[in-house]
Amino acid sequence: MNIDAPKEPNVDSTLSKGLAILENLVAAQQGKGVTDLSKELGLTKSNTFRLLQTLTTLGYVQHQPDKTYAATLKTWRVGRASVENLNLREMAAPELSFLSQETGETVYLAVREALSVVYIDKLDSQKPIRSWNAIGGTAPLHCVGTGKAILAAEYDRLRDQVSGALTQHTDKTLTDLKALEADLATTRKRGYAFDTGEFRDRILSFGAAIILPGGEAVGALGISLPDINLPEGGEDRYGALVVHAARSVSEKLRNI
Repeated sequence: MNIDAPKEPNVDSTLSKGLAILENLVAAQQGKGVTDLSKELGLTKSNTFRLLQTLTTLGYVQHQPDKTYAATLKTWRVGRASVENLNLREMAAPELSFLSQETGETVYLAVREALSVVYIDKLDSQKPIRSWNAIGGTAPLHCVGTGKAILAAEYDRLRDQVSGALTQHTDKTLTDLKALEADLATTRKRGYAFDTGEFRDRILSFGAAIILPGGEAVGALGISLPDINLPEGGEDRYGALVVHAARSVSEKLRNI
């Protein structure tokens, strides 16, 4: 009896080469020229150039002034959508539960939508005095812990948009761009953002970004509480907790 050997899957060589170029550019820290790409990938210069032209036309690659090529934000948007389709809520559920148990306060999972965060999951505090926001609720990026954590990670991409949208909500809202940038620098240094009552009076929040392998923020975890609930030493402790939780989710994303 003859048993047919399994057939090798058909792979379109042009598509394979184009994806190899795109993956190379996504991983690169700077643009690359046709010569470098052709050598690294074992392609002819003419083939490399033709594929780059196609990727440029489709919006995945841009030709830069120094004649190199770089991946565009379109690749980031596709990657972000893919991660969101993996159900970020499900992946972050254990960390959200951890934060709730450790703090007893309301905790959130948020993602960016334009210049706001949208709360896509939460666990409410059982304390008589607590903060509250609905799933599906929104807040400006520059005013809350989750938003500032995402903004700190994505500031190079969002600066021009944010600079003209620093609306004031309380007397503590950072409406001066230099003051906001200093706050974001502190956020990047310590790993978490702290909202001192910048969106709602006397409501504090902590946030840490969930980071994709490429360095982009896909969302953030946050803790929100009335200022009277913050214990002595609570700022450092809650900051450390939210950083730990967000890094745990980020690690899961790296292992997908």
